[in-house]
Amino acid sequence: MDYGKFKYETAQKARESRRNQTNTIIKEMKLRPKIDQHDYDTKKGHVVRFLKAGDKVKITIMFRGREQHRPELGYRLLQRLAADVEDLGFIESNARQDGRNMTMVLGPHKKKSEAQAEVKAEKAVSMSAKAAEKEAEEAEVKAHREAAQKTATPKKPRRRSENLDPDMEA
Repeated sequence: MDYGKFKYETAQKARESRRNQTNTIIKEMKLRPKIDQHDYDTKKGHVVRFLKAGDKVKITIMFRGREQHRPELGYRLLQRLAADVEDLGFIESNARQDGRNMTMVLGPHKKKSEAQAEVKAEKAVSMSAKAAEKEAEEAEVKAHREAAQKTATPKKPRRRSENLDPDMEA
């Protein structure tokens, strides 16, 4: 057996295995214990987007001043967030406090490659729906124009204006 051929084949196998790999990225979302409802909904939306994309999410609650003496507020907030995104992800590591911060990691139910394939399929469906909608709209506009041309009154012939100088020829 040729050693060069063997070396080439092993390099090809290694390249193929790297092509099929996906790197799970840990995204981070930072919150405060006294967060307003709208801000919470916005942050939750980001967490949902990350989990749908197949990424892990590290949620950090930052305590300041007297908030450090009330860690149960942060714990309740983390549990509420975990319950809200329960259908997309699970708690990979429970909430624990490290000094001024409390952290929890959520992992997605789907693998990154499955999530990417699903997003790609959704995008293809939405693109085809948009194209069909645009086509129908163009057909409607064309039909409207044709109907307007059929029912349009013919233009009147232009007559000579009477306020012009009679000596002037047109």
